[in-house]
Amino acid sequence: MYVTQGLHRAVQQNPDGVAVIFGERRRTFRELADRVARFAGVLRTLGVHGGDRVAMLSLNSDRYHEYLLAVPWANAVLNPVNIRWSPAEIAYSLRDSGTRVLVVDDAFAATLPKLRRECPELATVIHAGDGPTPAGALSYEELISATGPVDDARRGADELAGLFYTGGTTGHPKGVMLSHTNLAVSAFGVMSTGHWLTIGGRYLHAAPMFHLADLAAWNATILTGGTHVIIPSFTPVATMTAIAEHQVTDILLVPVMIQMLIDHPEIGEYELGSLRRLIYGASPIPQSVLERAMKTFRNASFTQAYGMTELSPVATLLSPDDHQKSELLRAAGRAAPHCDVRIVDVDDNEVPRGTVGEIVARGGHVMLGYWNRPEETATALRDGWMHTGDGGYMDEAGYVFVVDRIKDMIVTGGENVYSAEVENALAAHPAVESCAVIGVPDHEWGERVHAVVVLSPGHEVTVKDLRAHVKSLIAGYKAPRSVEFVDALPVSGAGKILKRKLRKKYWGTDRQVH
Repeated sequence: MYVTQGLHRAVQQNPDGVAVIFGERRRTFRELADRVARFAGVLRTLGVHGGDRVAMLSLNSDRYHEYLLAVPWANAVLNPVNIRWSPAEIAYSLRDSGTRVLVVDDAFAATLPKLRRECPELATVIHAGDGPTPAGALSYEELISATGPVDDARRGADELAGLFYTGGTTGHPKGVMLSHTNLAVSAFGVMSTGHWLTIGGRYLHAAPMFHLADLAAWNATILTGGTHVIIPSFTPVATMTAIAEHQVTDILLVPVMIQMLIDHPEIGEYELGSLRRLIYGASPIPQSVLERAMKTFRNASFTQAYGMTELSPVATLLSPDDHQKSELLRAAGRAAPHCDVRIVDVDDNEVPRGTVGEIVARGGHVMLGYWNRPEETATALRDGWMHTGDGGYMDEAGYVFVVDRIKDMIVTGGENVYSAEVENALAAHPAVESCAVIGVPDHEWGERVHAVVVLSPGHEVTVKDLRAHVKSLIAGYKAPRSVEFVDALPVSGAGKILKRKLRKKYWGTDRQVH
């Protein structure tokens, strides 16, 4: 298998079908393939050779879609850049990957002077925007117009497809190496369940296209000849407008996006009945938010995907049928068809069902390794199993319940507290819009449970009331002993709360446990 294979099939079977919709631009599969072949020709003319990395720093667009296809067509390697990083972090990833060609849009053109200073090996910048081409950059559209199409290199199988850098929550970002086989195994695995995406449907790219969660849906849509509807970035209004105007059938969202949608006061004014499948993941979702979302999008089936970049990215799935059972709404699902999953102790021995341990996964979707980091690769990949760093347990029916990142476990007064459980209880309070729970130093308890809370607009609540509410739902020792109210929580480009930033003010060192 190779990433571009689905495009060839679509051109053969449905050349005049709509391949992509972005704003006022619509292109057929035939037109898309021609532009992809021409951009691949551009890359080869610029000296891109087999295995060279080509980066893209851009909001979602039809040109991003073309980039994802043209780079492997040119026998090169994808390097999508996290758009929420600082210029310094972006520069680090470009240097670390040895990237010599960068594609950038209007939104990030202003970062070019700094990136050029910090990345002297960056030979070529291509401007893929609709505004004026920045000084020192080449115009994407002019290059395509002036360059003829080239044959697809059909880069595939176990060759490197892309470098996907982790969010950098601990130290420098790591480049996760995924092969074409890795991506294909994950895509075929989820599609074989029959509830991942609508065959030949319309998938909306509202989540960032640099992130592997959206890329997983992109890849499945390519394989099955669906239409890509693209908006530059997620906002509730843009998302609802796109669903209504283009009769979108499928979407992938992270929990914070789901909450913003269902909380929007105008959601009832949009016709969203075309939506048939809603996939969510990347971070835990409060059960109360999930239940509200299922009532709001009554025509859509819900599927939760749990995994990580290193797993291309899916490990487990909570099916639409599972969502009809209230006792499973907090589960991450069962092993996807392409994945082996088990729960192990510190010595990698499988633990009894119901016992908390580390979630590990094995299969053809497991990464090749970390770019230029053999020691960290060896630590993560032991005996063929990817060690996720997530703590969880498996019940007798094989459902996995994620209780926390292992490093986020709080030990208070000799008791283990998993923050996800506390966060779920807090989120059920009507005054809580979002929250994060961390362990902070405490003279008496070693660590105390501390909550950082964003209040819902127009609501007020006391610490005493929140503690009482949590105690009504879970054990008293798990209730936060202290609460901090903030305007917003720090989040990564994937929508995950950056707890390390929250802890830093309390611990001040790399050691953040007692």
